[in-house]
Amino acid sequence: MTTVLSTPAAWPRILLARGGAADPTDLDAAVRAGAFEGLRRAVRDLGPTGAIATVAASGLRGRGGAGFPTGEKWRACAGTEAPRRFVVANAYGADPASRTDLALIELDPYAVLEGLAIAAYAVGAREAIVAIRADAADAVRAIERAVAAATEAGFLGDGVLGSGRDIEVTVRPVQGAWMLGEETVLLKALEGRRGQPEQRPPYPARRGLFGAPTLVQNVQTLAAVPWIVTNGPEAFAAIGAPDSPGTILVGLRRPSGDGIAEVPLGTPLRQVVALAGSLPRGRTLKAVLVGGPSGGILPPSLLDTPYTFAGLRAVGAHVGSGSVVVADDRACIVDLARILTGFCATEACGKTIPCRIGARRLLEIAERFAGGRAKPTDPELVGDLSADMVGSALCDHERLTTLPLTTGMRYFRSEIDDHIVRGVCPAGVCRPIAAPATSAAGAH
Repeated sequence: MTTVLSTPAAWPRILLARGGAADPTDLDAAVRAGAFEGLRRAVRDLGPTGAIATVAASGLRGRGGAGFPTGEKWRACAGTEAPRRFVVANAYGADPASRTDLALIELDPYAVLEGLAIAAYAVGAREAIVAIRADAADAVRAIERAVAAATEAGFLGDGVLGSGRDIEVTVRPVQGAWMLGEETVLLKALEGRRGQPEQRPPYPARRGLFGAPTLVQNVQTLAAVPWIVTNGPEAFAAIGAPDSPGTILVGLRRPSGDGIAEVPLGTPLRQVVALAGSLPRGRTLKAVLVGGPSGGILPPSLLDTPYTFAGLRAVGAHVGSGSVVVADDRACIVDLARILTGFCATEACGKTIPCRIGARRLLEIAERFAGGRAKPTDPELVGDLSADMVGSALCDHERLTTLPLTTGMRYFRSEIDDHIVRGVCPAGVCRPIAAPATSAAGAH
């Protein structure tokens, strides 16, 4: 089970409000704690149109990384004429450095299912799918047990809560590369096709799974919906930042181990990093990787950046998977950027030339930096190549692959120059270039 980190008492809990139950799949206990009250209210008081209006008024944005307004997505799906609609809960959780989505399912599967049921009821979908990593055994077991119990109790299945609406939920374990986290790739995998992104528009909300309107939402987005419907959109909008209300799960890599925390959006990055605990004695903070393998590498001078979709984008990072990795002074920024760029290049699906070839070229440049073999034109080439990849990108993976190297050069240029001009790795990590005799290798 993933460790849930302690947070200030003043911070609200929405996603993890019921987290910590002895048996998260115990439906009776979950109902006593408030589970499915939001669904009851949606069916009894709001109706489909009212449910969509409530979610839209809350300002909820998708927690999958892009931050698209949830209400707009629901309206687009509900407003598209079609005999068949789907709702897909994206629980793939591809980032190896963060288990936020899978941990949420393990801690409170009914929050996700209730949000999924409200979404399906609101947009008129009779079929809902939980797409989850096949190798996440604990999460798969938890969601399957929860679906069975909720169906037997009448919260899912035929005529949900006397509404006359059928909502059939299927758990679909899927396995593949990092790219399955992207919604169009995930839908192709569910269809049994090769996982590659599609040009958008049309967006899945208008034409998605098997050509039908499909609402794809991250599990954190869905888990916030019952709270919004129960407590009202105004209460949700009052939490977090005006342009990014509510809370979000952050996965922290820290010296003493990994953990997750529920953080109000708009919280300064400094306070988020503090949840990771103190650094080892004698070490100082050097950088923070925000957003996962395709995230931005930020210096301590930017720790007052608000943890919001727009705030992080402004400094070259992004929410992404919710991953925050703390690096102390033993880390080498060049080596870190090289590793991350290599991961992104390996995970690219290869559909477009700028991504397939461009990511490899970026990796080659990073390897030249780390090996002390940089060409005089390499720094300029990084900028030009990155701009071309971003400008011609088919999906966010292609756009974001450029961030580790470009933010490394933007904020840690002196360390880059140590490698490519002076032939020295100050951290003593990169080989075969020289390193100060007193350097100690290592990173956290």
